[in-house]
Amino acid sequence: MSRIVVFSGGDVGPWRVLDIRAIRGEPLPEVRRLLMTEGEPSGAATWRLRGAISNARYATRSEVTTLAQLQPALARPSASQAVLIPIRKSPAWWALAQDERRAIFEETSHHTRIGLTALPAVARRLHHSRDLDERFDFLTWFEFAPEHEADFWAMTARLRATREWDYVEAEVELRLALEA
Repeated sequence: MSRIVVFSGGDVGPWRVLDIRAIRGEPLPEVRRLLMTEGEPSGAATWRLRGAISNARYATRSEVTTLAQLQPALARPSASQAVLIPIRKSPAWWALAQDERRAIFEETSHHTRIGLTALPAVARRLHHSRDLDERFDFLTWFEFAPEHEADFWAMTARLRATREWDYVEAEVELRLALEA
């Protein structure tokens, strides 16, 4: 069964929001803090984004195995920086068959291969939101130590330069710092 994760933007949470930037489409309203919880949160928030932790999609067995071997755990003590990137893909993307999306995702854009270049420095977890009727299709959460920030941004720039990103119609970038 999928676990629902909720990202609540407001005045509460351990993550201080350093910047919210719309890469494509409309931005999210400005907030000071971000709280990530499983299940339904309580309390006030300016906005909430929900996503499900689900099975790997578009990945081959070999890719899943490699990711499992290299992917670090979230909440490492050294990972005091994070980035949340909500993304919505276009209707043209969703009109493609699964094998056509896979071909663009990996065979053409090399999404997984590019992502592997940042491991194990950058931890990530993908949350699926499309089937929850949310504003975005995916919420990708990244954590890393300050000394690996350049690795993260290099990976992100490479991904955004691929054919896959021709299908992205909305993307927001939230830069965060962990505060005790």
